Amino acid sequence: MAIENTNNKIKSSPSAKDRVLTSIVFLCRIIIAITFIFSGYVKAIDPIGTQYKIDDYLAAINLQGTIPDWITLLASVAISNLEFCIGVFLLFAIRRKLISRVCLAFMVIMTLLTIWLVWANPIKDCGCFGDAIKLTNGQTLLKNIILLVCAIIVYKWPRQMIRFISKSNQWIVINYTILFIFISSSYCLYKLPIIDFRPYHVGANIIEGMQIPAGAKQPQFETIFIMEKNGIQKEFTLDHYPDSTWTFVDSKTTQTEEGYIPPIHDFFIQDHKTGEDISTQILHNKGYTFILISPHVEQASDSNFGDIELIYEYAQDHNIAFIGLTASDSLAIEKWRNITGAEYPFYTADETTLKTMIRSNPGLMLIKNGTIIKKWSHNDLPNKEQLSKPLSHSDIGKLKKDNIPTKILTIIIWFILPLFLLTLADRLWAWSKWIKQKENSNKIYQLLKQKK
Repeated sequence: MAIENTNNKIKSSPSAKDRVLTSIVFLCRIIIAITFIFSGYVKAIDPIGTQYKIDDYLAAINLQGTIPDWITLLASVAISNLEFCIGVFLLFAIRRKLISRVCLAFMVIMTLLTIWLVWANPIKDCGCFGDAIKLTNGQTLLKNIILLVCAIIVYKWPRQMIRFISKSNQWIVINYTILFIFISSSYCLYKLPIIDFRPYHVGANIIEGMQIPAGAKQPQFETIFIMEKNGIQKEFTLDHYPDSTWTFVDSKTTQTEEGYIPPIHDFFIQDHKTGEDISTQILHNKGYTFILISPHVEQASDSNFGDIELIYEYAQDHNIAFIGLTASDSLAIEKWRNITGAEYPFYTADETTLKTMIRSNPGLMLIKNGTIIKKWSHNDLPNKEQLSKPLSHSDIGKLKKDNIPTKILTIIIWFILPLFLLTLADRLWAWSKWIKQKENSNKIYQLLKQKK
């Protein structure tokens, strides 16, 4: 009798209700997984950009500057890596109960945070998809409500998630996923993001990025200059810019009226000594221009100033323009000169613009006639061998646009393909094991039946 019951259980199929529930859970799980994987990855490959967004949140609650940069950077890597891992583990149904709980807790926190964003509106873009996709706070709230509902369903019925890989092999996916995303973040932190979603990517023309289509309503911006004289700071507009007796401290650009906003709308280079706008002069230079970018030179790494000096000497020898851009004041610039022996001229620009231009402090950009030819982190500057001939005959002087499909293919080869092959092998092994178990059960059943 027991044998017959066992055989009936093997042959029985799930009810229609179970199939519907499994399908709903599967759909919710896929929605969360894809969203988390994409969101986590685009933030993980731009850890400094994510750090800047964390700083924006801290500034919104008046905590800017109270937490050391290394902690916010660590938080940037940790949050993006955690989000990516949750997505992958949900996709493979790894540690179903634990991951469903972590996912639900994560979405509760994110939803509450988004409700605050909609109510207080301290930040216009939540940064949930980095610079890849921009969402309003209202759109972000709608997205998070959908994900929260999906997370609740997955949390309530975790056992309805069908595993894509056996429990015995889950440790491979866990370790490989953690290692992959951590190495990706570390690599992009040491160099630059492997995929650049910002308007200042290689191949972009800054002049074209600033243009507004004919007939489009133009937004209005106002740039406020913070100047100092005799220890007193005052704010001035461009129309009422003071004389040279005032010292430049900082600048901030705010939008005063809605309208079409071009991808690049806040590019402004100023000679802090004269107050002259030299943006057009720099962008329309027919030759090459090296731009050393440092949002704050007092915080910039000086570990590679020898390489920077080598590039500056190369520029001098080949009659190539070389300038520095910063949002720091004259005292900070002079301190940098004393530490590094820098002789190149420094000009000022908006801090946010500089942070958007390159994710390195300092970072180096090469432009020609307004087009971005190359970008380097201070950890990966051109060496003496690369600077052995004129830029027009050198690889670093030739424009090679970002090949996004090739980069996506590389990601697939290094991450998706190994996991796919592992899953395929695991499923084939599980299927063959199930076939053997079924054959053995049938043999035992037939033998016992014959003995009866």
